[in-house]
Order: sequence, then C-alpha cells, then structure tokens
Amino acid sequence: MLTVGDDAPDFELLDQDGRPTRLTDFAGPVVVYFYPRADTPGCTSEACGFRDAWEEYEDRDITVLGISDDSPADLRAFAEKYDLPFTLLSDPDGEVAARYDSYGEKHMFGKRFDGTFRNTYLVDDGEVTGVYEDVTPEGHAEELLDDLDARGESTA
Repeated sequence: MLTVGDDAPDFELLDQDGRPTRLTDFAGPVVVYFYPRADTPGCTSEACGFRDAWEEYEDRDITVLGISDDSPADLRAFAEKYDLPFTLLSDPDGEVAARYDSYGEKHMFGKRFDGTFRNTYLVDDGEVTGVYEDVTPEGHAEELLDDLDARGESTA
C-alpha cells in the first residue's frame, strides 16, 4: 500500500468520453478513488456520494477521479445515468490500480479472480497526502471532507 509522503504514480487513462487524461493534468488536491465495477450497488453509492457532495469539492478546488476497469463507454453510461459531474477513468487491465496497490486477487462466491480494490488516495502536488484502504462506499465522500477539515484543509 502506498503511504502518506510517497510519490503518487502518474498515469494516462481514457476518460468516459474517450479522452486521454493524466494525473498531472490537474493542479491542487486530487481524490483518486478506485472502485470495482460501474453501476453496481456499492460503486453507485460511492459515486453518488461524491456527486451529492460535489459543490463542497468544487468550492475547495478538489478534483475527483474515479478509476475502474470498465470501458469508457460503460463509464459514460454510468456517469449519464447518475448525473456524475466528475471524471471517470478506464483502467481495463488494472495496470494503474496495481501501481496504487488497488488491484489483485479477489474472492467472491467461492471463485478467485483479479479485480479492483476499493481504495482511495488523496494526492497533492504529486505526493500522496491521504490513504483509505478497503473503503466503505456509503459516506466515503463526506469522510474525506471531514478528514480535510480536521487537518485544517477546509478551504482551497
């Protein structure tokens, strides 16, 4: 697992509109959250939490990037269905997630498979400033804002 103070691995992935997007495209704080599958209950809850708190993230000039192994077309449908105002990125082979220690063997219904882990990183100026492992989707967006407030980072 990456830790606070580590360099955040840069990446280039396609967004929900098929545009190449790099971490270094964004100045200021960035939430990089990894989730297993678009339009499933937990992932929808997590994404809608960011959507519902979007004004607070915008007021603080915090970028939100959601990353899964879904295709750009599936991400676009997900974003449109739930009116998600932030960028979703396609990591089809889990290469970026693996660099963030957020991809590997999972177990479900007695089967083993490779997939994306629900982890979140706060990144600022190329450095990891916060780490959230095995996130609970419900309330996660608010948890991040509360943590930023507690650290004295409540305004941009």
